[in-house]
Amino acid sequence: MAMVSRVGNVFVRIAGCFVVVSASLAAAIGAGAQTPSPALLILEKNDEKLAIVDPSTLKVMGRVPSGGAPHEVIASDDGKFAYISNYASEKGQLKTLSVVDLTSQKALAPVDLGVLRAPHGLAFADGKVYFTAEANKVIGRYDPTSNQVDWILGTGQNVTHMIVLSKDLKTIFTSNIGSDTICVIEAGGGRNGWTVTPIPVGKGPEGFDLSPDGKEVWAANSGDGTVSVIDVASKKVTATLDLKTKHTNRLKFTPDGKLVLISDDGGGELLVVDTATHTERKRLKVGQGPEGTLIQPDGRRAYVALSRDNAVAVIDLKTLELAGKITTGNGPDGLAWAQRK
Repeated sequence: MAMVSRVGNVFVRIAGCFVVVSASLAAAIGAGAQTPSPALLILEKNDEKLAIVDPSTLKVMGRVPSGGAPHEVIASDDGKFAYISNYASEKGQLKTLSVVDLTSQKALAPVDLGVLRAPHGLAFADGKVYFTAEANKVIGRYDPTSNQVDWILGTGQNVTHMIVLSKDLKTIFTSNIGSDTICVIEAGGGRNGWTVTPIPVGKGPEGFDLSPDGKEVWAANSGDGTVSVIDVASKKVTATLDLKTKHTNRLKFTPDGKLVLISDDGGGELLVVDTATHTERKRLKVGQGPEGTLIQPDGRRAYVALSRDNAVAVIDLKTLELAGKITTGNGPDGLAWAQRK
């Protein structure tokens, strides 16, 4: 099938004849592109869309409306659905999670979180979506099967921002920007069968991650340019790294646990830190407004959303060099990896 654009129309050759169709119909014809597996999901925040990218070609294979004021995105374990937190708009804090069917590339009915406002951080485990609700100082859990929020727990901390789960789901971690703490939330005892321990760190912790062996949490402190290293067993800060960043907002361990990647939104850089020596391995100029950071499960590549460049930087983790960029819509931020099973 041959297509040629002509002033808003498309000429399509079918069975040897040319038929004129409208541009909108042509767009509908092209909208049936199959979602690749694996797929890189890019939240185009300012356009309120979710871009679906083939990581082997770095091409956008489709876009789906993401709902109002989207911020973070996570994929289900089977790679069939994406869940998006709708954080805030000009009219105030929002209270929904958007749902996208990745197979059909269609938006489904959003999840109304009721009184829980400003959902932000997301994690998916055991068939359920875990989320933070910053305005309520809580974390919650949504069950797609029952279409219900089936669990809520208060952190007692201000602006509970991001969330990370241990592999056995017995420990939950949150960063709390307003309280300058990382919470370690353990199953057993305490409120509703959970014990919440806030650990003081640097100023304004945002992005953080749990090491692959589960022994350490590293937290990027956006307000003072430091990274706090926490020993999970003792629940104490064992080191503070002064990396002199301008505004660190995301932090990720590589799958082998040897490196940590830190995006500096204020400096336009991606920092690579050696976890064994606590020393900076490299500082890459990636572009304007680096925010969301994602590492492929195989550890070969990292992706960094450049919110003010309307692009996603692709980093080769073997050479620690910029390997390319993906052109996106406006304001890319949250990233996720979807793998069909």
